[in-house]
Amino acid sequence: MKLKNILYALSLCFFLVMNGQTQSPVKKEIQYLSGTDVKHTKTWDFWVTAGCNSGKWTTIQVPGHWEQQGFGGYNYGRDNVTNGKNFHYHDEKGFYKYEFEVPASWINKEVNVVFEGSMTDTEVKINGKLVGAVHQGSFYRFKYNIEDKLKLGQKNLLEVLVSKMSADKSVNGAERLADFWIFGGIFRPVYLEALPKENIAWTSIDAKATGSFNMNVHLNNKLDGYDVLAEIMDAKGSVVGTTTAKTTATDSVINLKTTVKKPKLWSAESPNLYSVKVSLKKGTDKIYETSDKFGFRTIEVRKEDGIYLNGTKIKIKGVNRHVFWPEYGRATYPEADLIDVKLIKEMNMNAVRCSHYPPDKNFLRVCDSLGLYVIDELAGWQKAYSTKVGEPLVKEMVVRDANHPSIIFWSNGNEGGHNFDFDDDFGKYDLSNRTVIHAHHKPGNAINGIDCNHYEDYYSTQKLVADANIYMPTEFLHAMQDGGAGAGLADMWELHWNSKKGAGGFIWDFADEGIMRTDLNNMIDVNGNNAADGIVGPHREKEGSFNVIKEIYSPVHITLKELPEGFKGEIPVENCYHFTNLNECNFQWELINFNGKQEDETGHTIVKKGNFVGPNIAAVAKGVLKLELPADWKNSDALALSAYGPDKEEIYRWVWKIKSNADLLKPILTAEAPKTVAVKEERNILTLTANAISVSFDEKTGELSGVKNDNGSAISFKDGPVLVSGTSSFTGLKHFKEGEAYVIEASYTGNLNYVRWKMQPTGWLEMDYQYTLDGEFPFAGITFSYPEGLVMGAKWLGKGPSRVWKNRLEGVTFDVYENRYNNTQTGTAPWIYPEFKGYFSEIVWMELSTLEGKFTVASSDEDMFVRLFDFYGINANKPHPKLPVGDISFLDGIPPIGSKMGVNDSNVRGFGPNSELNSIHKPIKRSLYFYFGSPKLKENKEEKLPK
Repeated sequence: MKLKNILYALSLCFFLVMNGQTQSPVKKEIQYLSGTDVKHTKTWDFWVTAGCNSGKWTTIQVPGHWEQQGFGGYNYGRDNVTNGKNFHYHDEKGFYKYEFEVPASWINKEVNVVFEGSMTDTEVKINGKLVGAVHQGSFYRFKYNIEDKLKLGQKNLLEVLVSKMSADKSVNGAERLADFWIFGGIFRPVYLEALPKENIAWTSIDAKATGSFNMNVHLNNKLDGYDVLAEIMDAKGSVVGTTTAKTTATDSVINLKTTVKKPKLWSAESPNLYSVKVSLKKGTDKIYETSDKFGFRTIEVRKEDGIYLNGTKIKIKGVNRHVFWPEYGRATYPEADLIDVKLIKEMNMNAVRCSHYPPDKNFLRVCDSLGLYVIDELAGWQKAYSTKVGEPLVKEMVVRDANHPSIIFWSNGNEGGHNFDFDDDFGKYDLSNRTVIHAHHKPGNAINGIDCNHYEDYYSTQKLVADANIYMPTEFLHAMQDGGAGAGLADMWELHWNSKKGAGGFIWDFADEGIMRTDLNNMIDVNGNNAADGIVGPHREKEGSFNVIKEIYSPVHITLKELPEGFKGEIPVENCYHFTNLNECNFQWELINFNGKQEDETGHTIVKKGNFVGPNIAAVAKGVLKLELPADWKNSDALALSAYGPDKEEIYRWVWKIKSNADLLKPILTAEAPKTVAVKEERNILTLTANAISVSFDEKTGELSGVKNDNGSAISFKDGPVLVSGTSSFTGLKHFKEGEAYVIEASYTGNLNYVRWKMQPTGWLEMDYQYTLDGEFPFAGITFSYPEGLVMGAKWLGKGPSRVWKNRLEGVTFDVYENRYNNTQTGTAPWIYPEFKGYFSEIVWMELSTLEGKFTVASSDEDMFVRLFDFYGINANKPHPKLPVGDISFLDGIPPIGSKMGVNDSNVRGFGPNSELNSIHKPIKRSLYFYFGSPKLKENKEEKLPK
């Protein structure tokens, strides 16, 4: 050490002694060189070798990816694969420089420079000297001891060389040539840590549901004659247990054991956390102190049975999640972790798989505190790390993460990216010895009693849950665009819930991985079909499947579809919690009236409401919710019920109609009007006019051929009815007066039996029709044409706000909704939800706003679907599913949708009973009402809906 530094240190020691501060800090001191997260960064000097803004020194914000700051180029992992064997890439290298000072008080301290994550090969120098071997592997915390290279009291220079691609082919195979975006740079924080020379390097805790506490304390060196003390504290900070041991000169690992009486257990439903403070002491002097949070829980895999937590079998309601945000890529910030965990729990999920690499450490903290079961995964996307490179990465991952109670499994790679040499490595660093799984996509790869095979259909799953192994797919119901996720989930979840060895699984995946391209005017790019796999959009926009999953996974499981005759306020319920009694939940019922079909009115009005505590129904038991409704409850339009969990968050809200469609339509179908219908027949066109509305029919085809609204303007609704399945031939038309109305009857041969039109003096046009089908059909009903480009929006009374599919009817409730026109194709820009186009269920009435004026369609019959215009659910080799003819359809059957793995009818049917085609073997009879204008409500206080 230079004389200047020695004199400086001596003077500092003298100052501390004179001020009574003879003991150095006993806790780890942290000095950030980068920012703390991607929203709180520091400026470093930077040079990139290729791509945008390359070949010059400039500055960059750290942490963060260089692509997101206008450097280098973008790569999607699959872009690098050619002919399935070789790969090519732009091997960008980034040079970083940063000057820093360290406190002179760090003399005689162990000082480490720590990188939480860097992509990918990272070479580090301090003051021109290499600090150690190049680190290979992107998602892992690594550190170097640099105390002998620092200059105390002077400027120090940190230089980092980061290579986007690794010099090791196995690292590229495991991390870089994958089905996700590839980035470069120091994307997680960098900091210095200063510790006493004698310190605790890391700890590993095994805290069981019995209260047994077992802890390995790993010292940084072998120490003789020191005391190690552990103090266990509850959430209030009260000490509930202590244990101590003395070090020896022969071992650097100290084992501490004790028992805490009746601890509050950790689970996803009750995430009770404890903390342990560990002190290293020499005599009465405290040399070093550290702390960890943990939870008391016991995880068991009972082979040929199931997964048990704290002695109770649990079922996994999980989702896969990438660390990703459009503006930042895989660099993140604490609020983003919180947003994601809250959204996952809002869907009533209880688990998350960290695909396909360990997440930032804060995400695991949030899972610990809010309650999610976690699979923590070693990277290995269909290719594995070599043993030489991968073994240190396993250690780095487990040492960092072992004490998180949320982690219930370790995953040794994804879909063939398993190096079997690693399977027994996880237990070397994890005292609790959690089970290691293989997240795989080929049968026969079960390990440790758990089969995680990906993308099995409903019927193959039936066989797997009857096999010897527990079945827990780590990917299923692939949610590319609008497929999968909620579609088919009801059948699949019931199968897992009711099967002994069905353990649930993890939907692929949470969010569309859309990156904001700095080289493409900041557009969000999902790389075609590759990354549009989310239940939510890139900025967490909720797709239709979000609320579907929320309903299906609701731990308050209610299957009542409609209120039965003689309903007395009793609703059957199944408690699908694993640990929570329903008396820990709260409920609210509401009697509501739907807002009337008037300008600018949507939603509903609450007439009366009541609150009650849930009944005593134990976990996984069934019972009845008893609603104390007022005597006049039948006067309301609908009954709503909301359930709230112990955390006061809404579990789900159900709505049942009280009144029939016919009763709900009375206020608009009984408007006052002139008492005449005019009839005009000219050139094979028959025109009826009432209340200033005209409708015309082609006597050669029997179809509606023209409409004028009550302002005399043409409305282009025409060319129907046409059957969407089956055939028909028009045979004739007759027309006649019927009371004050006028009737047109069209006859047919084939599947369309008849169509009967009746023009009322009010201007309402009633259409009664019947068709007969015998077989299985993707859709059934009638259709008309209308130019999509003229439509501005829709308002309706029915289920919403999202569109539905035959195998995704959940997640929508009765109300009055309004949606402005959008051309959203799910999973692509501009991510405006709910989609305007699609199948909408149980429509009572729907009003379309167009450039030509408004018109309304209503049905007094139950269970009508309305199809709006052309759309697709999945855009694979061709858009899927196939659409009915026409533009606006009124349907009795709609198609199911598959996932990325099933984009034809035969594959979709494999998703289960609800994914079969519509089986129709009888006549279907229905009535529709049309009004080409803005209908007036009847001025009758008893029938007029309240505002």
